[in-house]
Amino acid sequence: MVNKNALRAGAIAAGTTLMLLMSSPAFALIHDDGEDPGPGLSIGQTLGLYVGVPVLLFVVIAGLVIVTDKSRKKAKS
Repeated sequence: MVNKNALRAGAIAAGTTLMLLMSSPAFALIHDDGEDPGPGLSIGQTLGLYVGVPVLLFVVIAGLVIVTDKSRKKAKS
């Protein structure tokens, strides 16, 4: 009798392998009709977009939470 966990793990592994094969970078060479890719991003633009903007958003949200925190005002009284 086959263990259900082993069967489930095999199905997940097969599905993952199939998805990786179907989404290989080779398909990126085939452009759709009407597609007009723009210029690529530089290293600075990439870091700014994927590192700088999230860090900035985190700092702004954390700052708003600290400024609008009412429990600190009650504790001082």
